[in-house]
Amino acid sequence: MKKIGRLDRPDNFGSAQIFSNPVLEKISRTHISVPITLFLAISSVSLYFGLITTIPLWLGFAVLFAGIFVFTFVEYLMHRHFFHMEPDTPIKDKLQYGIHGVHHDYPRDKDRLAMPPFVSAAYAAILYLMFTLLMGDFALYFLPGFLLGYAGYLGVHYLVHVYNPPKNFFKVLWVNHAIHHYKNPDTAFGVSSPLWDYLLGTLPKKE
Repeated sequence: MKKIGRLDRPDNFGSAQIFSNPVLEKISRTHISVPITLFLAISSVSLYFGLITTIPLWLGFAVLFAGIFVFTFVEYLMHRHFFHMEPDTPIKDKLQYGIHGVHHDYPRDKDRLAMPPFVSAAYAAILYLMFTLLMGDFALYFLPGFLLGYAGYLGVHYLVHVYNPPKNFFKVLWVNHAIHHYKNPDTAFGVSSPLWDYLLGTLPKKE
């Protein structure tokens, strides 16, 4: 897989301009709190409507936790196979750079650690329709779980780029993501959890 990002840069400070249009450039950026708040609000509304269905509470919360678990797998797959797609055509190259390559070039750019709000809202709407089609009223529990997983991922991703690693077992998230950015972008695709890297053989090797 082609390596992305400027691994030879010692600091990775700065920011890139993706769009020449100033309006598009402005709306391509967002503070991390905006999508997280959006996902938490949608999760709360969905969970409220889930609670007034006839679904037993224990089953609903089991589905909610299933949603969180499924998100960790989707996060891994998206990061590994979509964000790090082989840019073997001009269209793929431009798409890959705009979605994720720019983040590898400038990982300290806090305004590009999440998709802009209108993209996040579109994701949530599409997921709601898809989950409802697949599981009916259970989607009212599954969607909050999935979006809570997404919000957790965004929060972790922000923390590992902005703050120093803690002196506890969460430090592994900082270490793995630093290896992904600065040493080997073909490993450590899980940001919020190393579980799928461990199971699928992409965990960074200890030296």
